Amino acid sequence: MISDAQRTIVKSTVPLLESGGEALTTHFYQMLLRDYPQVLPLFNKAHQGSGEQPRALAAGILMYARHIDRLDQLGGLVSTIVNKHVALQILPEHYPMVGDCLLRAIREVLGADIATDQVIEAWGEAYQQLADILIGVEAKIYDDKATAAGGWRGSRNFVVARKVQESDEITSFYLEPEDGKPLLAFQPGQYIGLRVFVDGVEMRRQYSLSAAANARQYRISVKREIGGLVSNHLHHQVNENSVIELFPPSGEFTLTASDKPLVLISGGVGITPMVAMLEEALRGSRPVHFIHAARHGGTHAFRRKIDELAQRHPQLKRFFCYEQQREQDQPPHAVGQINREQLRRWMPESTDVDAYFVGPKPFMKAIKRYLGEIGVPPAQSRFEFFGPASSLD
Repeated sequence: MISDAQRTIVKSTVPLLESGGEALTTHFYQMLLRDYPQVLPLFNKAHQGSGEQPRALAAGILMYARHIDRLDQLGGLVSTIVNKHVALQILPEHYPMVGDCLLRAIREVLGADIATDQVIEAWGEAYQQLADILIGVEAKIYDDKATAAGGWRGSRNFVVARKVQESDEITSFYLEPEDGKPLLAFQPGQYIGLRVFVDGVEMRRQYSLSAAANARQYRISVKREIGGLVSNHLHHQVNENSVIELFPPSGEFTLTASDKPLVLISGGVGITPMVAMLEEALRGSRPVHFIHAARHGGTHAFRRKIDELAQRHPQLKRFFCYEQQREQDQPPHAVGQINREQLRRWMPESTDVDAYFVGPKPFMKAIKRYLGEIGVPPAQSRFEFFGPASSLD
């Protein structure tokens, strides 16, 4: 149990984390992946190489250290971490590995003069406190998903019933349980964990569920990334009748019930959770404004589907923006990049809306700023990161 004196020591390290947190977490990841190769499937090398994962961890550690005496001030940090962990099936036995490398990284990066035995002991207790919280919450979620109708624990085999190309880059996979048993329901906006073996090497990834729950199958729509080991494996090696392993749906970026007008804004492959949200929303009568940005018509997935939905549902208004329009493209509503004035024209008259947005980080930064400037209340402006979470400010 962490003492008050140890909480004070941890908080005193905040200035050091602010200036050197990313160096510490980069060193931490290098040690973890070297000394505990069994955790390699849980990490995406692209996020390591880009620095996104170390930056996200540094931000999380910093927030935890700042609020260690008021854990209720952590906001959604714990929920975000837990949902990512559940989708990848992080288990209690993984936590001691992480703790060992974190404490060694603190010692080696800060040096023995700063990271004294007293500091290391305080951080050891602090880490154990956080680990106990996460393990407890995750255990309940695992139990709830295992006992829910259609639920399961760990991995479950699914058959690729259909494989459909949605754009030059995005392909959908319709997945049905191999055992033919009932299927766990999910909330629009959630994602699924997936385990595949690429050249004999286990890898795990998370993909948004791109169609509303229907009790028969799940659908994921995967963008083929340049150099992406799993995305290219799925596009080129996984075909209809292939079997892949899935973990139960997870995620907190979900469509909440409301009578307010709904605004769904996406860029690129960010359209995938928005389609599931749109299908669910159209089961009711609330107004929906669907706004999507793509590089050009060839990379625009689901355009025909959205157009067909707009024909059948008068409460749906859709707007498409292409960075560049090719001669063969069906004309979008605008060309270039979405700006504030354009977004305002495409929004409902009232700014008392529920807005959801997903896309590349620069796109999300701009949309978050525009929504604030337009007057959408911050609490009604929600977003999700496909990779490690970071700040949009």
